[in-house]
Amino acid sequence: MIAGITSGTVLLILGIIAGFIVLTIFLTFVPIALWISALAAGVRVSIFTLVGMRLRRVIPSRIINPLIKAHKAGLQVQINQLESHYLAGGNVDRVVNALIAAHRANIELTFERAAAIDLAGRDVLEAVQMSVNPKVIETPFIAGVAMDGIEVKAKARITVRANIDRLVGGAGEETIVARVGEGIVSTIGSSTNHKKVLENPDMISQTVLSKGLDSGTAFEILSIDIADVDIGKNIGAELQTEQAEADKKIAQAKAEERRAMAVATEQEMKARVQEMRAKVVGAEAEVPLAMAEALREGNIGIMDYMNYKNVQADTGMRDSISKIGSEKTTNDDKQI
Repeated sequence: MIAGITSGTVLLILGIIAGFIVLTIFLTFVPIALWISALAAGVRVSIFTLVGMRLRRVIPSRIINPLIKAHKAGLQVQINQLESHYLAGGNVDRVVNALIAAHRANIELTFERAAAIDLAGRDVLEAVQMSVNPKVIETPFIAGVAMDGIEVKAKARITVRANIDRLVGGAGEETIVARVGEGIVSTIGSSTNHKKVLENPDMISQTVLSKGLDSGTAFEILSIDIADVDIGKNIGAELQTEQAEADKKIAQAKAEERRAMAVATEQEMKARVQEMRAKVVGAEAEVPLAMAEALREGNIGIMDYMNYKNVQADTGMRDSISKIGSEKTTNDDKQI
Protein backbone atom coordinates (compact mmCIF):
# COMPACT_ATOMS: atom_id res chain seq x y z
CA MET A 1 0.00 0.00 0.00
CA ILE A 2 1.43 3.37 -1.15
CA ALA A 3 0.01 6.68 0.02
CA GLY A 4 -3.32 5.17 0.96
CA ILE A 5 -3.92 3.40 -2.41
CA THR A 6 -4.61 -0.29 -2.05
CA SER A 7 -3.61 -2.96 -4.55
CA GLY A 8 -7.27 -3.62 -5.32
CA THR A 9 -7.77 -0.04 -6.46
CA VAL A 10 -4.74 -0.26 -8.74
CA LEU A 11 -6.05 -3.46 -10.29
CA LEU A 12 -9.46 -1.87 -10.80
CA ILE A 13 -7.93 1.12 -12.58
CA LEU A 14 -5.80 -1.14 -14.78
CA GLY A 15 -8.85 -3.25 -15.58
CA ILE A 16 -10.86 -0.19 -16.58
CA ILE A 17 -8.04 1.01 -18.85
CA ALA A 18 -7.63 -2.42 -20.42
CA GLY A 19 -11.38 -2.71 -20.95
CA PHE A 20 -11.48 0.71 -22.60
CA ILE A 21 -8.64 -0.28 -24.94
CA VAL A 22 -10.32 -3.58 -25.83
CA LEU A 23 -13.66 -1.82 -26.40
CA THR A 24 -11.98 0.76 -28.64
CA ILE A 25 -10.29 -1.94 -30.70
CA PHE A 26 -13.56 -3.89 -30.92
CA LEU A 27 -15.56 -0.85 -32.07
CA THR A 28 -12.85 -0.02 -34.60
CA PHE A 29 -12.81 -3.54 -36.02
CA VAL A 30 -16.56 -4.10 -35.76
CA PRO A 31 -18.62 -1.13 -37.13
CA ILE A 32 -21.44 -1.22 -34.61
CA ALA A 33 -22.69 2.23 -35.62
CA LEU A 34 -22.94 1.17 -39.27
CA TRP A 35 -24.74 -2.02 -38.28
CA ILE A 36 -27.25 0.00 -36.24
CA SER A 37 -27.77 2.41 -39.18
CA ALA A 38 -28.48 -0.52 -41.49
CA LEU A 39 -30.98 -2.02 -39.07
CA ALA A 40 -32.68 1.34 -38.67
CA ALA A 41 -33.02 1.60 -42.47
CA GLY A 42 -34.56 -1.85 -42.71
CA VAL A 43 -31.50 -3.53 -44.19
CA ARG A 44 -30.72 -6.77 -42.40
CA VAL A 45 -26.95 -7.25 -42.23
CA SER A 46 -25.26 -9.66 -39.87
CA ILE A 47 -22.56 -8.32 -37.61
CA PHE A 48 -20.40 -11.22 -38.75
CA THR A 49 -20.82 -10.07 -42.36
CA LEU A 50 -19.33 -6.71 -41.42
CA VAL A 51 -16.47 -8.46 -39.62
CA GLY A 52 -15.90 -10.59 -42.72
CA MET A 53 -15.66 -7.42 -44.83
CA ARG A 54 -12.93 -6.18 -42.52
CA LEU A 55 -11.08 -9.46 -42.96
CA ARG A 56 -11.44 -9.23 -46.73
CA ARG A 57 -10.06 -5.66 -46.63
CA VAL A 58 -13.36 -4.16 -47.73
CA ILE A 59 -14.46 -0.85 -46.22
CA PRO A 60 -17.97 -1.67 -44.89
CA SER A 61 -19.28 1.88 -45.26
CA ARG A 62 -18.67 1.79 -49.03
CA ILE A 63 -20.92 -1.24 -49.26
CA ILE A 64 -23.57 -0.62 -46.61
CA ASN A 65 -24.33 3.02 -47.47
CA PRO A 66 -25.03 2.29 -51.19
CA LEU A 67 -27.03 -0.78 -50.08
CA ILE A 68 -29.20 1.42 -47.88
CA LYS A 69 -29.79 3.84 -50.78
CA ALA A 70 -30.72 0.99 -53.11
CA HIS A 71 -33.10 -0.49 -50.51
CA LYS A 72 -34.80 2.86 -49.94
CA ALA A 73 -35.18 3.27 -53.73
CA GLY A 74 -36.87 -0.11 -54.01
CA LEU A 75 -34.04 -1.88 -55.85
CA GLN A 76 -33.29 -5.55 -55.28
CA VAL A 77 -29.51 -5.49 -54.88
CA GLN A 78 -27.62 -8.13 -52.92
CA ILE A 79 -24.73 -7.30 -50.66
CA ASN A 80 -22.57 -9.95 -52.34
CA GLN A 81 -23.01 -8.17 -55.71
CA LEU A 82 -21.86 -4.86 -54.25
CA GLU A 83 -18.92 -6.44 -52.47
CA SER A 84 -17.76 -8.36 -55.54
CA HIS A 85 -17.94 -5.19 -57.64
CA TYR A 86 -15.92 -3.32 -55.02
CA LEU A 87 -13.28 -6.05 -54.96
CA ALA A 88 -13.10 -5.88 -58.78
CA GLY A 89 -12.12 -2.22 -58.53
CA GLY A 90 -15.47 -0.65 -59.37
CA ASN A 91 -17.22 2.35 -57.92
CA VAL A 92 -20.16 0.90 -55.98
CA ASP A 93 -21.73 4.23 -55.07
CA ARG A 94 -21.74 5.42 -58.70
CA VAL A 95 -23.28 2.17 -59.93
CA VAL A 96 -26.07 2.36 -57.34
CA ASN A 97 -26.76 5.99 -58.17
CA ALA A 98 -26.98 5.03 -61.86
CA LEU A 99 -29.41 2.20 -61.05
CA ILE A 100 -31.60 4.57 -59.01
CA ALA A 101 -31.59 7.18 -61.82
CA ALA A 102 -32.45 4.52 -64.42
CA HIS A 103 -35.23 3.17 -62.21
CA ARG A 104 -36.72 6.64 -61.81
CA ALA A 105 -36.55 7.26 -65.58
CA ASN A 106 -38.04 3.84 -66.46
CA ILE A 107 -34.84 2.79 -68.22
CA GLU A 108 -34.11 -0.92 -68.11
CA LEU A 109 -30.67 -1.34 -66.56
CA THR A 110 -29.51 -4.39 -64.62
CA PHE A 111 -26.82 -4.38 -61.99
CA GLU A 112 -24.61 -6.65 -64.09
CA ARG A 113 -24.69 -4.29 -67.07
CA ALA A 114 -24.14 -1.21 -64.89
CA ALA A 115 -21.19 -2.92 -63.21
CA ALA A 116 -19.74 -3.92 -66.59
CA ILE A 117 -20.05 -0.35 -67.88
CA ASP A 118 -18.36 0.97 -64.74
CA LEU A 119 -15.51 -1.56 -64.96
CA ALA A 120 -15.05 -0.66 -68.65
CA GLY A 121 -14.01 2.83 -67.54
CA ARG A 122 -17.16 4.72 -68.51
CA ASP A 123 -19.23 6.88 -66.20
CA VAL A 124 -22.43 4.85 -65.97
CA LEU A 125 -24.27 7.61 -64.08
CA GLU A 126 -23.41 10.15 -66.80
CA ALA A 127 -24.58 7.64 -69.41
CA VAL A 128 -27.95 7.29 -67.72
CA GLN A 129 -28.28 11.04 -67.39
CA MET A 130 -27.38 11.42 -71.08
CA SER A 131 -30.08 8.91 -71.96
CA VAL A 132 -32.62 11.12 -70.21
CA ASN A 133 -31.12 14.47 -71.23
CA PRO A 134 -29.40 14.24 -74.67
CA LYS A 135 -26.01 15.87 -75.08
CA VAL A 136 -25.03 18.38 -77.78
CA ILE A 137 -21.59 17.98 -79.34
CA GLU A 138 -20.32 20.96 -81.32
CA THR A 139 -17.77 20.31 -84.05
CA PRO A 140 -15.08 22.79 -85.12
CA PHE A 141 -15.22 24.38 -88.56
CA ILE A 142 -14.88 21.57 -91.12
CA ALA A 143 -13.66 22.64 -94.56
CA GLY A 144 -14.68 21.04 -97.84
CA VAL A 145 -14.10 22.03 -101.46
CA ALA A 146 -16.98 22.11 -103.94
CA MET A 147 -16.55 21.09 -107.57
CA ASP A 148 -16.16 24.73 -108.64
CA GLY A 149 -13.03 25.00 -106.48
CA ILE A 150 -14.50 27.19 -103.69
CA GLU A 151 -13.78 26.14 -100.11
CA VAL A 152 -16.83 25.96 -97.82
CA LYS A 153 -16.49 25.74 -94.02
CA ALA A 154 -19.33 24.32 -91.93
CA LYS A 155 -19.85 23.94 -88.18
CA ALA A 156 -22.35 21.35 -86.94
CA ARG A 157 -24.10 20.61 -83.65
CA ILE A 158 -24.71 16.90 -83.04
CA THR A 159 -27.43 15.92 -80.59
CA VAL A 160 -26.68 12.45 -79.21
CA ARG A 161 -28.22 10.16 -76.64
CA ALA A 162 -26.30 7.46 -74.82
CA ASN A 163 -27.04 3.93 -75.97
CA ILE A 164 -26.64 1.90 -72.79
CA ASP A 165 -26.64 -1.41 -74.66
CA ARG A 166 -23.55 -0.36 -76.63
CA LEU A 167 -21.61 1.47 -73.94
CA VAL A 168 -19.32 -1.53 -73.50
CA GLY A 169 -17.17 -1.78 -76.63
CA GLY A 170 -18.80 1.17 -78.41
CA ALA A 171 -16.83 4.06 -79.89
CA GLY A 172 -16.84 7.45 -78.16
CA GLU A 173 -17.53 11.07 -79.04
CA GLU A 174 -14.32 11.45 -81.08
CA THR A 175 -15.58 8.82 -83.53
CA ILE A 176 -18.93 10.59 -83.89
CA VAL A 177 -17.21 13.93 -84.61
CA ALA A 178 -14.81 12.30 -87.11
CA ARG A 179 -17.63 10.54 -88.98
CA VAL A 180 -19.75 13.68 -89.13
CA GLY A 181 -16.74 15.65 -90.39
CA GLU A 182 -16.14 13.06 -93.08
CA GLY A 183 -19.79 13.26 -94.12
CA ILE A 184 -19.67 17.07 -94.30
CA VAL A 185 -16.53 17.02 -96.45
CA SER A 186 -17.97 14.41 -98.85
CA THR A 187 -21.30 16.27 -99.13
CA ILE A 188 -19.62 19.59 -99.91
CA GLY A 189 -17.23 17.89 -102.32
CA SER A 190 -20.09 16.29 -104.27
CA SER A 191 -21.83 19.66 -104.77
CA THR A 192 -21.33 21.11 -108.26
CA ASN A 193 -21.50 24.68 -106.97
CA HIS A 194 -20.72 26.18 -103.57
CA LYS A 195 -23.83 28.37 -103.85
CA LYS A 196 -26.04 25.31 -103.50
CA VAL A 197 -24.46 24.57 -100.14
CA LEU A 198 -24.99 28.15 -98.98
CA GLU A 199 -28.62 28.16 -100.17
CA ASN A 200 -29.50 24.79 -98.59
CA PRO A 201 -27.23 24.03 -95.61
CA ASP A 202 -29.80 21.49 -94.39
CA MET A 203 -28.73 19.38 -97.38
CA ILE A 204 -25.54 18.60 -95.47
CA SER A 205 -27.34 17.50 -92.30
CA GLN A 206 -29.87 15.38 -94.21
CA THR A 207 -27.16 13.64 -96.23
CA VAL A 208 -24.95 13.01 -93.21
CA LEU A 209 -27.82 11.86 -91.01
CA SER A 210 -28.97 9.32 -93.60
CA LYS A 211 -25.62 7.51 -93.53
CA GLY A 212 -26.16 5.91 -90.10
CA LEU A 213 -22.99 7.29 -88.57
CA ASP A 214 -23.87 6.09 -85.06
CA SER A 215 -23.41 2.41 -85.90
CA GLY A 216 -20.84 0.78 -83.64
CA THR A 217 -20.76 3.73 -81.27
CA ALA A 218 -22.00 4.19 -77.72
CA PHE A 219 -24.42 6.90 -78.82
CA GLU A 220 -27.54 7.37 -80.86
CA ILE A 221 -27.56 10.43 -83.10
CA LEU A 222 -30.85 12.27 -82.76
CA SER A 223 -30.13 15.22 -85.08
CA ILE A 224 -27.34 16.98 -86.91
CA ASP A 225 -27.84 20.73 -87.28
CA ILE A 226 -25.59 23.05 -89.29
CA ALA A 227 -24.82 25.97 -86.98
CA ASP A 228 -22.71 28.09 -89.33
CA VAL A 229 -21.52 28.07 -92.95
CA ASP A 230 -18.71 30.25 -94.24
CA ILE A 231 -16.78 30.72 -97.48
CA GLY A 232 -13.07 30.00 -97.46
CA LYS A 233 -10.40 30.30 -100.11
CA ASN A 234 -10.70 29.79 -103.86
CA ILE A 235 -8.77 26.55 -103.82
CA GLY A 236 -9.30 25.94 -107.55
CA ALA A 237 -7.76 29.28 -108.50
CA GLU A 238 -4.86 28.75 -106.12
CA LEU A 239 -4.20 25.32 -107.57
CA GLN A 240 -4.30 26.69 -111.12
CA THR A 241 -1.95 29.52 -110.14
CA GLU A 242 0.47 27.10 -108.53
CA GLN A 243 0.28 24.84 -111.58
CA ALA A 244 0.94 27.78 -113.91
CA GLU A 245 3.90 28.83 -111.76
CA ALA A 246 5.24 25.30 -111.86
CA ASP A 247 4.81 25.15 -115.65
CA LYS A 248 6.59 28.50 -115.94
CA LYS A 249 9.54 27.25 -113.91
CA ILE A 250 9.70 24.08 -116.00
CA ALA A 251 9.65 26.12 -119.22
CA GLN A 252 12.38 28.41 -117.87
CA ALA A 253 14.47 25.42 -116.91
CA LYS A 254 14.07 23.91 -120.37
CA ALA A 255 14.91 27.27 -122.04
CA GLU A 256 17.98 27.60 -119.85
CA GLU A 257 18.96 24.08 -120.81
CA ARG A 258 18.59 24.90 -124.51
CA ARG A 259 20.58 28.15 -124.06
CA ALA A 260 23.35 26.28 -122.30
CA MET A 261 23.44 23.73 -125.09
CA ALA A 262 23.58 26.54 -127.69
CA VAL A 263 26.43 28.24 -125.84
CA ALA A 264 28.25 24.94 -125.61
CA THR A 265 27.74 24.33 -129.34
CA GLU A 266 28.98 27.85 -130.13
CA GLN A 267 32.10 27.34 -128.04
CA GLU A 268 32.65 24.03 -129.74
CA MET A 269 32.35 25.63 -133.18
CA LYS A 270 34.77 28.39 -132.17
CA ALA A 271 37.22 25.75 -131.05
CA ARG A 272 36.88 23.98 -134.39
CA VAL A 273 37.45 27.26 -136.28
CA GLN A 274 40.59 27.88 -134.27
CA GLU A 275 41.65 24.35 -134.98
CA MET A 276 41.10 24.84 -138.73
CA ARG A 277 42.96 28.15 -138.65
CA ALA A 278 45.83 26.46 -136.93
CA LYS A 279 45.87 23.86 -139.67
CA VAL A 280 45.83 26.61 -142.35
CA VAL A 281 48.67 28.45 -140.62
CA GLY A 282 50.58 25.20 -140.44
CA ALA A 283 49.98 24.55 -144.13
CA GLU A 284 51.02 28.10 -145.04
CA ALA A 285 54.19 27.65 -142.99
CA GLU A 286 55.11 24.68 -145.17
CA VAL A 287 54.85 26.71 -148.42
CA PRO A 288 58.22 28.53 -147.99
CA LEU A 289 59.84 25.24 -147.13
CA ALA A 290 58.38 23.65 -150.25
CA MET A 291 59.55 26.61 -152.36
CA ALA A 292 63.04 26.34 -150.97
CA GLU A 293 63.12 22.65 -151.64
CA ALA A 294 61.90 23.22 -155.22
CA LEU A 295 64.61 25.83 -155.80
CA ARG A 296 67.29 23.55 -154.47
CA GLU A 297 66.17 20.68 -156.63
CA GLY A 298 65.75 22.89 -159.69
CA ASN A 299 62.06 22.31 -160.14
CA ILE A 300 61.47 26.08 -160.39
CA GLY A 301 63.76 28.92 -161.42
CA ILE A 302 64.46 32.35 -160.10
CA MET A 303 62.13 33.96 -162.60
CA ASP A 304 59.33 31.63 -161.61
CA TYR A 305 59.83 32.60 -157.99
CA MET A 306 59.81 36.33 -158.90
CA ASN A 307 56.61 35.89 -160.89
CA TYR A 308 55.07 34.16 -157.87
CA LYS A 309 56.02 37.10 -155.66
CA ASN A 310 54.55 39.60 -158.18
CA VAL A 311 51.30 37.68 -158.26
CA GLN A 312 51.18 37.78 -154.43
CA ALA A 313 51.80 41.51 -154.40
CA ASP A 314 49.08 42.17 -157.00
CA THR A 315 46.64 40.06 -155.04
CA GLY A 316 47.41 41.92 -151.80
CA MET A 317 46.98 45.29 -153.55
CA ARG A 318 43.57 44.26 -154.96
CA ASP A 319 42.46 43.10 -151.50
CA SER A 320 43.48 46.42 -149.94
CA ILE A 321 41.62 48.40 -152.62
CA SER A 322 38.48 46.28 -152.18
CA LYS A 323 38.57 46.75 -148.37
CA ILE A 324 38.88 50.54 -148.77
CA GLY A 325 35.87 50.58 -151.13
CA SER A 326 33.83 48.47 -148.73
CA GLU A 327 34.58 50.76 -145.77
CA LYS A 328 33.68 53.88 -147.83
CA THR A 329 30.35 52.37 -148.87
CA THR A 330 29.56 51.46 -145.27
CA ASN A 331 30.33 54.99 -144.03
CA ASP A 332 28.13 56.50 -146.76
CA ASP A 333 25.26 54.25 -145.77
CA LYS A 334 25.62 55.29 -142.12
CA GLN A 335 25.62 58.99 -143.05
CA ILE A 336 22.47 58.54 -145.14
